[in-house]
Amino acid sequence: MAEKKDYLNPAKLVEHIDIKKYNVVSMVEDMGKMAFQARNLHRAAEIFKMMLEDKECAIYLTLAGSLISAGLKKVVVDMIENNMCDAIVSTGANIIDQDFLEALGFYHYQGSQFVDDNELRDLMIDRIYDTYIDEEELRVCDMTVAEIANSLEPRPYSSREFIEEMGKWLVDNNRGEGSIIRTAYEKGVPIFVPAFSDCSAGFGLVHHQFHQKGGEVVSIDSAKDFLELTKTKIKNPVSGIYMLGGGVPKNFTQDIVVACEVLEFEADMHKYAIQVTVADERDGALSGSTLKEASSWGKVSTTYEQMVYSEATIAFPLITGYGYHTGAYKGRPERRFSDMLNEE
Repeated sequence: MAEKKDYLNPAKLVEHIDIKKYNVVSMVEDMGKMAFQARNLHRAAEIFKMMLEDKECAIYLTLAGSLISAGLKKVVVDMIENNMCDAIVSTGANIIDQDFLEALGFYHYQGSQFVDDNELRDLMIDRIYDTYIDEEELRVCDMTVAEIANSLEPRPYSSREFIEEMGKWLVDNNRGEGSIIRTAYEKGVPIFVPAFSDCSAGFGLVHHQFHQKGGEVVSIDSAKDFLELTKTKIKNPVSGIYMLGGGVPKNFTQDIVVACEVLEFEADMHKYAIQVTVADERDGALSGSTLKEASSWGKVSTTYEQMVYSEATIAFPLITGYGYHTGAYKGRPERRFSDMLNEE
C-alpha cells in the first residue's frame, strides 16, 4: 500500500501565480478582437479597469469554488495590497480551510483525480479534484480556530469580526505573512463569510461550544454580517462587484442593494458587475443566473456588466492582471471599511 508521503510530495506543491510577473495587457486587448469567451473576458477586463479608475467606486470581490487550493491566493493578496478591492465575501473553504491552513505553515499538493479515493481516505488525505490536503493538518486548523474562540469574550460575532481576530492572532504569533487573512487585517479590508460554519471554522466552533459545558460561548451572527456589509454600501453608494463563481457570496453581495432600501436609504444598484463562472443559467440556479437577471431584482445595473463563462484559474489572473498592468488602480483610496465598522 502507498504511504502518505507518496501523495504529499514536497516537490509537487501548488504554487500561487504572481500576476505582477506577466504583463497581459496586449494579449487581453487582442482577445477583444476574437469571439466567444475571449471577447467576453476582454470586456470584463475593461469593466474591471473602469471600476478601478472610478475613485468613488467601492469594489467587492466575491470568492466561491476552490480557488486558494488551486493557486490563486497571491492574486487576491495583490488585489488587497494594491487597493484593488475594498471588501471580500467568500465561502469558508477559501478563507479558512485553504488560506488559514497555509498561513499555519501547511500546503496544498498537486495530485490527480485518477486515484483510489478509498486509499486516500485510509491515509487521511482529502482530495479537491487534482489537489491534495492533509486531513491531519486540517484538524490543526480546526483546533486553532477553537483556541482563538476560547480566547475571546463570549458573545455573538459577525464572521468579519471573527476573521479579524484570526488576522490579529496571525500577527501576534508572527505567522501567515502573505496570507489573505493577515493582509486583509493589516489593510483594513473586511472579509465576510456568510456561511461561516460550513468549513473548518465550524468544527472549531463546535469544539469550543461543546466544551463550554453550558457556559457562555462565542457564536456567529449571520444577520450582523448582513448588516455590516450593508453599512459599507450605505457609506459608499457607488459600487462594483467582481465575482468568482456564484453561490452565497454572489447573492449576499448583490442583496445589500435591497437591504439599503429596506433600511430606507436610497441606494443605486451595483454600477459595475462581472462574474466568472462555469455554471449554466438554464436550471434557474443562483450560481449561473445572469447579471441581467439580477437587474430585475434591482441589484445590478446592466450598463457595465459582463458574464465570463470560464474556469477561474484561467480568467482571474488575466482580468486582474489587466487591471494591474494598466495601472488603473493607482490613486485609488484605501477605504479601510473594517475600521469604520469597528468604530460603530
